[in-house]
Amino acid sequence: MSSPLKISAVWPGAPYPRGAIWDGEGVNFALFSEHAEKVELCLFDPSGQHEVQRIPLREQTDLVWHCYLPEARPGLLYGYRVHGPYDPARGHRFNPHKLLLDPYSRDIVGSLNWNDAHFGYRHATADDLSPDRRDNAADMPKCRVTDPAFAWGNDRSPNIPWHAMVIYELHVGGFTKNHPDVPPALRGTYAGLASVPVIEHLKRLGVTSVELMPIHAFIDDRHLVDQGRRNFWGYNSINFFAPDQRYASSGSTKEFKTMVKTLHSAGIEVILDVVYNHTAEGNHLGPTLSFRGIDNAAYYRLMPDNLSHYMDYTGCGNTLNLQHPCVLQLVMDSLRYGVQEMHVDGFRFDLASALARELHDVDRLGAFFDNLHQDPVLSQVKLIAEPWDLGEGGYQVGNFPVGWAEWNDRYRDCMRAYWRGDGGLIGEFARRLTGSSDLYAHNGRRPHASINYITAHDGFTLHDLVSYNHKHNQANGEDNRDGTDNNLSWNCGVEGATDQPEIIALRARQKRNLLATLFFSQGVPMLLAGDEMGRTQQGNNNAYCQDNAVNWVDWSLTDADRELQDFVARLIHLRRAHPVFHRRNFFLGQTIHGSGNKDIHWLKPNGSEMSDQEWAHDFARSLGVYLSGELLGEVDQCGRPIHDDNFILLFNAHHERIDFRLPRLGEGYVWQSTLDTHYHAGLDVDGNYTGGDTYPLEGRTLALLRQHNLAAPTKSLA
Repeated sequence: MSSPLKISAVWPGAPYPRGAIWDGEGVNFALFSEHAEKVELCLFDPSGQHEVQRIPLREQTDLVWHCYLPEARPGLLYGYRVHGPYDPARGHRFNPHKLLLDPYSRDIVGSLNWNDAHFGYRHATADDLSPDRRDNAADMPKCRVTDPAFAWGNDRSPNIPWHAMVIYELHVGGFTKNHPDVPPALRGTYAGLASVPVIEHLKRLGVTSVELMPIHAFIDDRHLVDQGRRNFWGYNSINFFAPDQRYASSGSTKEFKTMVKTLHSAGIEVILDVVYNHTAEGNHLGPTLSFRGIDNAAYYRLMPDNLSHYMDYTGCGNTLNLQHPCVLQLVMDSLRYGVQEMHVDGFRFDLASALARELHDVDRLGAFFDNLHQDPVLSQVKLIAEPWDLGEGGYQVGNFPVGWAEWNDRYRDCMRAYWRGDGGLIGEFARRLTGSSDLYAHNGRRPHASINYITAHDGFTLHDLVSYNHKHNQANGEDNRDGTDNNLSWNCGVEGATDQPEIIALRARQKRNLLATLFFSQGVPMLLAGDEMGRTQQGNNNAYCQDNAVNWVDWSLTDADRELQDFVARLIHLRRAHPVFHRRNFFLGQTIHGSGNKDIHWLKPNGSEMSDQEWAHDFARSLGVYLSGELLGEVDQCGRPIHDDNFILLFNAHHERIDFRLPRLGEGYVWQSTLDTHYHAGLDVDGNYTGGDTYPLEGRTLALLRQHNLAAPTKSLA
């Protein structure tokens, strides 16, 4: 609905809730600014190009400026101009010539057209940051008042238990951009993600939870736009409420809600990757778009000895100031809005260590954690940390408190190094395979605290991990300097694409090895979208600025791609069908209930149990592990004991075959070969083996064997 051109009635309104809130009769506007001297609400015509009215906010309550417009309606476009001291040396950067976005806006429309008017200063020199008086409103996006009404019906979270989760990390735009079965108008949108062919793909794989790369409204960096690129990944938020409109085919925030509701109906959770550690306004030479102009000294962490500069724990120029109670409240309100109004099921926090810093050190008992843990809404959803930032002491893997899961990069690095053939890793490999109890058990957390992954958006895809020894980021325009050099990758003998059959076969086997290890590990597996189909970025390990085929998932599958996709689906279904692969608790490694048997045994190729000394052998690249399903020691939700089959996993990262002697079994039992990554697509089996027989474990191969009673009927394993 378009707004009237003139508002004639202005009432005092209320300081809460923040933002522009339609209550069915009018709209309340509330904006926090501690140091402002005057705040003006600017109203625009439906095109967003013409400012039609300025309304001074004459009421201020507890540092919040507010008014109520009884004639305003949903669809009204607005922004703010905030007056106050322009004194960067004291941390203040007020400039009423700059139109500012409301940090609490539920919807932002239009795009940012870059020009110098967006910067609050005139001359970018160390001793001259004099204020700029050009008006930027015509080239700014605008905030839009929304009607929150939505027909949720009986929508509810699938509430997948942590131990049963399979996370699928994807980019809303890139995932369906090239999907041939999604209607063209819906490709790359929320609606496209909720379309039938996409949901069928997720369900066939066995995915329980999609983790969406940032969808909060974000800005394309000026230097990227000038180079013909954009911030495709979206880790450059300018608002923490509004879903970005570039993914909305309908132009409405309700499309995001419809997507969530549709995924929920399919039994799939929605987890948002959220970026509260910094904003798109950058360093002291960045633009004035929102927070900086509303109250720079409150919203950002400033250098104590130079208040014109920012403390930068993020590598993005600034750090949000969660020490300030109103900024912390902004984050908490945003999270609750995501759960209560948008119905999302959890959050992955980008550079989460930056959020935990109190004065300088990372404080695990800081206000951020205290607020989350006591909140009756947020304490009940999935909380996942990227447990590091770029500041001193920022690497905090294993140190987040109870209630949090963490991206486990030690799992990633170990599995990559082991399967490329590095020595001396079997001890580390065993710890990561069994849920990283050395990292998470000390404070009462369980295996699901470890989010296990081989690849993620940041770095090589799985195909590139086995195809490149070095990054190839020339397309990013930074002379290949960006992106990590520590990829722990192996190209199997040739850098990049090849038509050599033996190299192609080895790469396919390495992908199967890494994927099988991921889904047979304790903890929560996370799969990068497209890895199940052999997606490549042509060796680019930092494709953040590539809005093109480098990032778009290619759905034109070869026979090999379909084969890999089927293999991944089989792995996930094996995992979900057998509790021994997704235990709620860590293995004990000791006898259970006086039975004389252990819940886990580590085996050498000769069939004997590993000794303490043998874990440290540099030459060792092969081991086996016996997983007791009979002795799980766990119960279901009704308190009944859970039992499963007994399995053996055999690993050989050496290039030569090893004959692995299998443990002896009771009368009538055999070891049934279930999966072997050496075989084409890993689907072939090689019969039954009696205890004491040797299994031919080929070089660079993983095998799974199940204890089978010959007198019992054969049951499906997938």
